[in-house]
This record gives sequence, structure tokens and C-alpha cells, in this order.
Amino acid sequence: MPGENVTKVQCTAGPMRCHSGGLRSILTGEITVFHLITGVLALYVFWRMVWLQRWPQVLKVLLGVLILAAAEHHLVTRHFFGSMASPEIPGPLLMMLGCAFGALIISAMALLVLDIAALLPRFRKALTKPRLRATVGVAAIALSALGVWQAVRVPDVREVEITLAQLPAELDGLQLVQLTDLHASRLLQRPWLEAVVAKTNALEPDLLVITGDLVDGTVAARTRDVEPLRELHARLGVYAIPGNHEYYAEYQQWLDHFAQMGLPMLLNSHVTIEDRSVSLVLAGVTDPAAARFGQPLPDIDAALAGVPKDAAVILLSHRPLAAADNALAGVDLQLSGHTHGGQVLGMHWVTQAFNQGYVSGEYAVGSMRLYVSNGTGLWNGFPIRLGKPSEITRITLRAAKG
Repeated sequence: MPGENVTKVQCTAGPMRCHSGGLRSILTGEITVFHLITGVLALYVFWRMVWLQRWPQVLKVLLGVLILAAAEHHLVTRHFFGSMASPEIPGPLLMMLGCAFGALIISAMALLVLDIAALLPRFRKALTKPRLRATVGVAAIALSALGVWQAVRVPDVREVEITLAQLPAELDGLQLVQLTDLHASRLLQRPWLEAVVAKTNALEPDLLVITGDLVDGTVAARTRDVEPLRELHARLGVYAIPGNHEYYAEYQQWLDHFAQMGLPMLLNSHVTIEDRSVSLVLAGVTDPAAARFGQPLPDIDAALAGVPKDAAVILLSHRPLAAADNALAGVDLQLSGHTHGGQVLGMHWVTQAFNQGYVSGEYAVGSMRLYVSNGTGLWNGFPIRLGKPSEITRITLRAAKG
């Protein structure tokens, strides 16, 4: 898939730093905490919305069961239908479950705001009326349904212009397209990815990169869904890195499959691309999730080994973490994903807090520019987008003047 006009002068791979042990206990602990949190949210919504109503007791109990089922549906799918990362159930059912789960989250947030405001005596009576609380639930369902539609639609193109101090003047105007967080799954299947690929190729990019989380599920389950990636093309080539989700099912098998597809993966390595008699370095690192699976950890030193200090360097890093270290290492532009932009306006502050303040768009990190994409797709366990749209990102690179 790399373009025919590119000359790959150099490709290096650094020493493999591995860490393993305690995988099962770590994953089990994280999943348990997740289910505890969603369970608490379900009880809170039931207590502050349903229990206040003057409805028949049997109806309230039934609604309580449905709310709890929506909150804990990941528990069922991971035990009986594949895994939590990739439940193998029909796409329409995943959308329904996503809508119910999203409505729960939105309801909990809205109710919390109302309950905090109701601490003021002058607002207490108005904000605790059962009818208002029921209206919150109805509105949450409607918003969640809209959010699911926003999540599964083919993304629009987002135009971005970034100036790099080290970029040769001859490369001014070079167009790079970034895809990230495709999450090919039973939710986002082959027809969706075909549409994304067609829309991406129509941009005729000079360089095309995929910054991780290409797939959810095993090679056997997803081979047909990822097949459209073979059709991606760009004048200077197509390159990718793994995200955390690649590690959750058959990591090495996926690396082998991507190689067979002709998709180069930059694993703590770089390529030097020649164009118009000048060069540009494209590097990539692995994901911190590697620590749980005994795979090579992200290693910026290995990725940039042998790169001249005055070279223009673009780094692919699935997560926006370690941006400050990468800037000190000599990176000019870091391209990341992982955050999905926070997915829901307001909730993005939580995502931002867990990602060192980076969640969406362009940031200055020392002399380096960091761009965090909202993501092209998203994980099927929370298929909601409200105010944080998905994107196919076209970045026009500019050389610094003077």
C-alpha cells in the first residue's frame, strides 16, 4: 500500500523493552471497578428519578431492572458473547444497548446537576418535582439516540493547518491525512470502513497515517471488516501504529495480518521519506498497554535512533501521553488519538483529566505541536457522540517563514 513514488531510505527498530506479570489480576480489577461504577450510577438514577414517581410499584421495579440491565450489559456480553472489548452480537443490538447505556450516563449527569442545585432552599421544590425528573429521562433517551447516530455515521473531513519549524520549505503545503480509532467491530463493519476508505482516498493525500485502535476482536472475526484498508493509498505511503485495543485480542497475529495486507506498522521505529529532494522522518511508538501483555513498551529513543537532529520529525503515538518527553526528544509534530475527543461535550473534561490535559485538537508542547484527533470511529461499548464529532483529519503542513 505505500505509494510507489516514495523512497524509504531508513527503517530502524530499537531494543525491545518488555514487561509482564499480573495481567489477569490487573484486568479483572479494572473491569470490576467499571462495573461497580456503572452499578452505582444505575442505583442513583433509580433513586433520584424512578423512585420519586407516583407510578405503580411493579412498574418502578421493572424500570429499575431495565436500568440495572443497561448499566451492566457489558458484564453479560463479556461473559457470553466474546469479550468486553469486542462483543460478537448484531450491530443493531449494540446500538440499542449503547443508546440505553448512554441514556443512563446522561441521566446521571443531569440528575447530579439538579440535586446539587436543589441544595439551595429556593430551588429545592421546583427541582425535585417527579415530572421534571421523568422529563430528564425522556430527554436523555432522545439525546442518546442522536448520539448513537452521530457515532456510527461516516465522519466529515476536518481541515487543519500546522506550521513546523523544521519542515523544509520544499515540503510546504504537504497534505497528511490521519485516521485513528477505527475500531472495526460488529458495530462498525465493512460497509462503514469501505465508506471511510473511499472518502479518505478521494482527498488524494501525500501521506496517510493510522494512529492505532484499528480493530476490535480476533483476526478470524474481523478479517472481512478490515479488508478495505488494503485500498488505502497515498503518494508517499500509508503507515500505522498499534493502539491499546490491538493488544486485547491476538496482538501478534494482528501484526502478521497487517504485514500480509501490506500495511507497515511503525513499532518503536521510523522511516525516512524522500520527496522533492528533501527528507521527512515519520516515527511511531507502541502503546503503554503493551506492559500487560509482555510486549515492547513505547520507546521514543529507539524510535528516533539515528535520526539527524535537524530533521523534521512526525511521531505517531496512539495516546497523547508523554508529549513533553517526545518534544524534548526532538519531535516536531505528534499525532495522537485514543481520547475520542471525550465523545460528549461536558464529559470530555473527565477524559481530559486522564490524558494530561489533552483531549481534542492542536496543542503547543514546548517547541512541538501535538494534534489529538477526535477519532474516526469509537469503541462499541459506548457508541455515543454529542458535540464531539468523529473526523477524518486532513493536515496541511506549513514551513516556518524566515
